[in-house]
Amino acid sequence: MNKNLINKVVSTTCPFCGVGCNLQLHINDNFIYKITSPFDGIVNKGNLCVKGRFGYDFIYNKNRVTTPLIRKTPQKPGARTQAFDKNEWREVSWDEALDYAADRLTEIYKRDGSEAMAVYCCAKATNEDNYLLQKLYRALFRTNNIDHCTRLCHAGSVVGLQKALGSAAMSNTASEVIKSDVFIITGSNTAETHPIIAIQMKAAVEKYGAKLIVVDPRRVEMVNYATLWLPEKPGTDVAVFSGMAHVILKEKLYNQQFIDDRTENFREFAQSMEKFTPEYVESVSGVKKELIIEAARLYANAERGAIYWALGISQSTHGTNNALSLINLALLTGHIGREGTGLNPLRGQNNVQGASDSGAMPWHYPGYQEVNQEEVALKFEKAWNIEPGGLNRNLGLTTTEILRHVHDGGVRSLYIMGENPMMSEPNLNEAHKHMQELEFIAVQDLFINESGAYADVFFPAGSFAEKDGTFTNTDRRVQLVRKALEPIGLARPDWEIIADLAKRIESRLGRPNSSFWDYTHPSQIMDEMGSVAPSYAGIKYDRIQKVGLQAPVFDKNHSGTPYLFKDSFPSGRGKFHALDYQPIDEPADAEYPFILNTGRVLEHWHGGTLTRNSWLDDLYPEAKVEIHPYDAEANGIQTNDAIKVSTRRGEIFLRAEVTEKTIPGVIFIPFHFAEAAANFLTNDAMDPEAKIPEFKACAVRFEKVPENKLPHPENHQKRGRY
Repeated sequence: MNKNLINKVVSTTCPFCGVGCNLQLHINDNFIYKITSPFDGIVNKGNLCVKGRFGYDFIYNKNRVTTPLIRKTPQKPGARTQAFDKNEWREVSWDEALDYAADRLTEIYKRDGSEAMAVYCCAKATNEDNYLLQKLYRALFRTNNIDHCTRLCHAGSVVGLQKALGSAAMSNTASEVIKSDVFIITGSNTAETHPIIAIQMKAAVEKYGAKLIVVDPRRVEMVNYATLWLPEKPGTDVAVFSGMAHVILKEKLYNQQFIDDRTENFREFAQSMEKFTPEYVESVSGVKKELIIEAARLYANAERGAIYWALGISQSTHGTNNALSLINLALLTGHIGREGTGLNPLRGQNNVQGASDSGAMPWHYPGYQEVNQEEVALKFEKAWNIEPGGLNRNLGLTTTEILRHVHDGGVRSLYIMGENPMMSEPNLNEAHKHMQELEFIAVQDLFINESGAYADVFFPAGSFAEKDGTFTNTDRRVQLVRKALEPIGLARPDWEIIADLAKRIESRLGRPNSSFWDYTHPSQIMDEMGSVAPSYAGIKYDRIQKVGLQAPVFDKNHSGTPYLFKDSFPSGRGKFHALDYQPIDEPADAEYPFILNTGRVLEHWHGGTLTRNSWLDDLYPEAKVEIHPYDAEANGIQTNDAIKVSTRRGEIFLRAEVTEKTIPGVIFIPFHFAEAAANFLTNDAMDPEAKIPEFKACAVRFEKVPENKLPHPENHQKRGRY
C-alpha cells in the first residue's frame, strides 16, 4: 500500500450537486472514515448537506464492480436483456475488455459510418474525462452524436440564454444572493436540491433583509422564507412571468437607459406582452392577479434583483420560452451585469457545467464553438492533427434523439460513461425498446445500473476519491478533485480508460497518432482543453491548488469572472424575445384528471446509482407520491396507502403521502427509484429548439390498490452494503 495514503486529510470537491462544496476526506489505511469541510471554504464555509457529509460509503458497497466484465451470453439486436447479476458476466483482464470494445466499435464504424456511433458523456465525471471522450468520438469516429444529461436538465435554459445573450452559464455567483434586495426562485426546490445555496438564501432574507418571491406549483421549503408565493399551475411559467412584464411596462417601472444602451427588439417584445394582463394570467395559471402585480413591483423596484431557477423551468416543451420569459424580465429592469443581480440557472449535477464546457454536446466543441462552422472545425482539425475536412460538420443527435434513432441505418452502438438513461429518459417503456435494438453497448461506471445491465462490456471506473481532475460548479468555478484513495480492485480513472481505448481504436483504424493520447496526468488534458477553449485558457492546476477560478479565465494572468456581462453581452446587445403562451403538451382531461410533477428529494441524487448504493437509501428507502389533502379525501386515500399511478405510457405502484406541499389537481413523484420510476409515466414530447422532454407536466390518474401491489425490495436492484 502507498504509505502516502495512510493517516492524511485530502482536500477535494463534492461529487453530488452543482454547488461544488469543499470537502476534506479523512483517510486511514486507504479508508475514508469521515468527511468535514473547512470553515474558510470559498463555496460552502464549512457547511455540508447530508449527501456531502455522509454519502460517500457507496465507494465500499459490495455491489460495486471492480473488475472488467464481458457478458457470458452474446446479445443480439431486438433480443437484448438486462443482466444485473454478476453471475451473468465473466471477469476479464483490462486488455481483453478494451480489445473487445475496440474491435466491436471499429467494426461497426467501418461498416456503417459515423452516424452509427453515439456516446453519452457524464456530468458526474471530470472535465478531463469528458474532454477526452468527446475528442475520441469526434476525432476517431467522426461523429457529433455526443451528449450528456444537460439535455435532460437545463437544455431549455442553455438555448434561451444563448439566443438572448450569447452565453449559457449562470451569470453570477450564488453567494452574491446576500447582496440582492429582491430575488426570485422558480422551478427549484432549492432547500433539497442545492441545500448549501439555500442556506445562503435564507441568510439573505433573515440576516440581510432581502425579499424573496417563490414561483412554484409546490409549497417548497423556501416558501417559508418568502414575502410572496405564486402557486402556479405546472407549465404556465411564460404566462406568469410575462404577466409580471406586462405590469412593469404598464406602470413604467422598466429601466429605460439600460434598454436603450444594451438591448434590442424592445418594441416587438413590448407589443407581445399586451395580452398578458393580470386577469388573463390568473385565468390560465391560477395565480391571483394581486400577487402578479405585487411580484412585478417588488422585482422592478429592487436596487439589485436576481432570478434563480432549476428544472421546473427548463424541463418543458416550451422550456426555451420559459427561460426567455425570465431573461426578458432581467433585460427590462436592468437586473443583470452587476453583483447581486443576474440570471442564474442552478446546475443539478456536480459537473454538468463543466461537461458542457468540455464539449460533451452534439452542437458544440469545447468552449461552445459550433460544429457546423467551417473555421471552428478547421481549428480543431489542426489541434487534433486531423486532415482538413476530416471532422464532421453536421449537428449531432441529442440525448433524447439518440435512442429514437436506433435502427438499421441509424445508431447501432452506444458508449455510456456514468449516465443512466434507463432511469433518466422520458417514457421509459419506449426507451427500453430502443435500448434492446442496439447492436453493441459499452458502459463505464461504478455499478451495474438499469442501463449498464444492457451492456456487452463493462469498464469499472474509479470514484471521485480515486482520481485527480477538476469539476466546474454552478458558479462556473473550476476546482480540483484530488486522489485520496488507491482504486479498489482493478478500477481505473475514467480518463485512463478512455485514453487506453483510444489508442486501440486508432491503431485498428490505421491512423497511428497515439502520442495524442499519451497523458500521464489530467493536468495535461486541462492544458490541452485550455488551448482550444478560450474560456479555460488561464485555468492551470498550479493556479487552483487552494481556491478555484471562475470561468471564463482567458489567460494565466486573468483572475476569473465572478459575474458576467458587466459592460456587454457576448452577442453584443441583449435581445428581447416576443412570446406567446402555449399550454402543456398533455393537459388533464376526464380520463386522466390530474397533472404529474416530478423532481428530487434531499437524500437522493438523480438516477440513484450512487445514493441508493449508500446508507442514504435507509433515510429515504422508497418512492412516495405526494397528493393534496383535497384530492386525497375526494379519492378515499390516506398517507401510506398503496397507490397505482397511470398515464397513457405506463404505470407504477408506490405509497401515498398526503401533504399540502403540492396544490390541488397536481401530484408529485421523485424520480430516483427504479422500482417505481417516475419516467415510466412522463411524456417524451420535446421542446422543438432545445430537444428537452416535458418531464414536469403530463396527465395522470391514480387509485388505491391492495398492499401486495407495491414492489417488494427483493424485486428490484436494492442495493447491498459494504
